[in-house]
Amino acid sequence: MKTDLVDFATFARDIASCARRETLSRFNRDMDVENKSGHALFDPVTEADRAAEQAMRAFIGERFHDHGIIGEEYPDKLGTARHIWSLDPIDGTRSFICGLPNWTTLIALLEDGDPVLGLVDAPVLDEIYVGSGNEAWMVRSGGQVAIRTSQCCALSEARLSTTDPFLFGDDGHESCGFERLRRAARVTRYGHDAYAYARLAAGTIDLVVESGLKPHDYNPLGPLVRAAGGQVGNWSGGTDLASGAIVAAASRELYDAAVELLAVE
Repeated sequence: MKTDLVDFATFARDIASCARRETLSRFNRDMDVENKSGHALFDPVTEADRAAEQAMRAFIGERFHDHGIIGEEYPDKLGTARHIWSLDPIDGTRSFICGLPNWTTLIALLEDGDPVLGLVDAPVLDEIYVGSGNEAWMVRSGGQVAIRTSQCCALSEARLSTTDPFLFGDDGHESCGFERLRRAARVTRYGHDAYAYARLAAGTIDLVVESGLKPHDYNPLGPLVRAAGGQVGNWSGGTDLASGAIVAAASRELYDAAVELLAVE
């Protein structure tokens, strides 16, 4: 990894620490929950989401005042440098408000518009996953270890995850595609949001398929999974993630096999 990215990776962990102070102090306590989508599909936000993002933004601004910042809860901040920080203070707010431990904080660094560093922090579990270039590692309880995807190549052996099968599109195409994958995979688990991608990078999940993701969701995932030896792309086999329809796989072979089933009309 380039020296500047090593320094940025260390700084990203410091950003995550800022968020932890705000989220852990509010976790498993009474809190007000708002629905950002109004009366439509439940899209929760809490004081912890907002306080964590404010803390992260302030910390970045103190060190790199010329860097841009994009996040989930507040307007984009335009910078003058090549670098932009992408922030999701709590990915898995539904898990957070239910007292479940697998919510995460997501941080990415974009250079000239491309994500080059990804971090997934699971504060309750005390696990941090970082990836850039061809190096990925996990920090757990202070100890750091290199991580690698399982390199699983066959759907019949794959451990598949999606956050919620009921979040796929209303036209039925996405749901049918996922159902084909589910039937082909060895086992399927639900409800893990970005933590599933972290575990894919660490080799215990082989395939994650989702739709409807926003940039603050997927910006950190590509650098992390690719650095661990995996593949990330869209449902059509391309690399443009703007549609929010994401496939992350432990190997290129597994990714291609998943895309083939998702593309069936």
